[in-house]
Amino acid sequence: MAIIPFLIIFPLVIAIIMYCTRINKIRNAIAYLSAVVIMVSVGVLVCQWISKGMETITLYYNTELVDHIILAAEIVLMGVVTYLSFKYKKAWVSLLSICPTALIAYYEIFGPETREVVGHIYIDYLSILMCIIVGIIGSLIVVYAVGYMHGYHHSAHHSNVTDRRYYFFALLFLFLGAMFGFVLSENLLWIDFFWEMTSICSFLLIGYTREEEAVNNSFRALWMNLLGGCALAIAIVYFGYTYENVDLHTLVAMGTIQSKCAVICVALIAFAALTKAAQLPFSTWLIGAMVAPTPSSALLHSATMVKAGIYVLLRLAPAMSGTLTGEMIAFVGGFTFLITSFMAIAQSDGKKVLAFSTISNLGLMVACAGVGTSETVWAAIFLMMFHAISKSLLFQDIGATENALGSRDVEDMHGLLYMLPKLAIFMFIGIAGMFLAPFGMLISKWAALKASVDVRNIVLVFFIIFGSATTSFYWTKWMGKIISHGHLNGNPVKDKTKKNEMISLTIHAILMIALCALFPLVSETFVNPLVNEMFGKSENVLSNQVLFTLIIIIVVVFAVPFLAYLSSKQQTQDLKLSYMNGVNTGDNRAFTDSLGNEKTLWLSNFYFHKIIGSRKLMMPSQIFTLAVIVVMMCRIIGGVFL
Repeated sequence: MAIIPFLIIFPLVIAIIMYCTRINKIRNAIAYLSAVVIMVSVGVLVCQWISKGMETITLYYNTELVDHIILAAEIVLMGVVTYLSFKYKKAWVSLLSICPTALIAYYEIFGPETREVVGHIYIDYLSILMCIIVGIIGSLIVVYAVGYMHGYHHSAHHSNVTDRRYYFFALLFLFLGAMFGFVLSENLLWIDFFWEMTSICSFLLIGYTREEEAVNNSFRALWMNLLGGCALAIAIVYFGYTYENVDLHTLVAMGTIQSKCAVICVALIAFAALTKAAQLPFSTWLIGAMVAPTPSSALLHSATMVKAGIYVLLRLAPAMSGTLTGEMIAFVGGFTFLITSFMAIAQSDGKKVLAFSTISNLGLMVACAGVGTSETVWAAIFLMMFHAISKSLLFQDIGATENALGSRDVEDMHGLLYMLPKLAIFMFIGIAGMFLAPFGMLISKWAALKASVDVRNIVLVFFIIFGSATTSFYWTKWMGKIISHGHLNGNPVKDKTKKNEMISLTIHAILMIALCALFPLVSETFVNPLVNEMFGKSENVLSNQVLFTLIIIIVVVFAVPFLAYLSSKQQTQDLKLSYMNGVNTGDNRAFTDSLGNEKTLWLSNFYFHKIIGSRKLMMPSQIFTLAVIVVMMCRIIGGVFL
């Protein structure tokens, strides 16, 4: 299957071409063409895999030269981190890159020869699913970025940011290539290299503007993810020296039978995945990533960085089931789901709402993987699919809306359906996909809740119930703002969304609707076999009759914004003037007070900033979860050696 090396190498080559191309029109054309090539290549991979019977395939290569190249590239990455750490006077961060790289290099040069032939590429339902997410969603984000970055650098809001689009697009493609390598690799040494690549790509994207806040936030993301990289490197070397093997599925198999070495390695890699998935106490790096241009936020939140952490935990799920590591992961994920849902309520900035929502939903996926049953993994996979499409759609829509309104504040989106109807409908679809009954996210939450009840994990049941209720609170506020008709200022708003941005948004919306409509088919032909492959059994979480009923309801829900918009076009306004503590100006939007001063009246949501804002809850939550992780890791290690 020659398409696999192509999927990994092609984006890396395009990244180099992008960096060397300084003419915008030529670079844009290359970006469009390359995005199409990546999507087609993913389609070819899926077709080839289906033609081979959709069976698990492990590919073995003579990779001595490739291994040397990867080791050299990892040393180069370490050099980049070290240079930038000293340049920005954060030298201590370089240690988190030097130490694991030195450890891996020592193992590769002086470590034992593997006793068995180690697989290099692993293809199954999960890796194919991840390739589809990375290839399609990631490529659409590239298409969107072409138009967005043009507007970004021609906007008065970003006039002080140096135009380095050649650098930005190079990083996007580098990120895609790293993710393909990450999800298709079976060799833990390869996985470690691509893990480091994703960490450094996110670091460079977050610091794109090179402003002080961006630099500080990028280094926060870097050190948190490199800390996870240290744990990953230790686990790989420990497992390699003990079993003379660096095969991922060998590690999972040994962890399933509770081998002492594998138990510790699984715990270390699971900890590393918590940092990558932005779980407490490491959530702040993803919130800080909001300073980056919108396409990078969409990529980090939907198709790449955080999904890498979820992917690792799903791989480890059979080995974590019923173990202390599983309990730790489930608790941290569930607690993150609940607390960050509270924090999201206190946000009025649209991108920050999406950031806290992402962390929250990732928490539920993490918790499902930690429980490690067939039902919870089924739920986590659907959560991952719906979240990838929905968050990419919403981030892109927020970026387009900000370009038109000059603001991404939820309060400024009052009546967006009547000012920017296309963008409002896309936003409605994205939000509906995140929380409305009976969309996939809600069905998956129900499955996770049922599984938690079945295993009698009362704490996780509490987290899921109250976290889901809280989630509905902040999404409802936002959706209400979008479709509200009253108190519009009447000023026309020009839609500045470019054609390529609109193409990406439209395809995302179609994918969301299609995934909802094809939910039963995807479950039957893809997710159930995946779960069966992992656990030797799969259960029909929902009957086909129930799913068919849900599809009908989905169609009705999607009709709401269209009906609201059409209704607003036909109705005639018959305003009843309200008493407004002064003389009503005639439109219920303003009044003249007793001193003759004109006052504007606005309807606004209440955000509980001083009660449940991130400044109130973040630090205590970080301390608490850090304590939980330290105690549980001590118990895991102590249980092995004592």
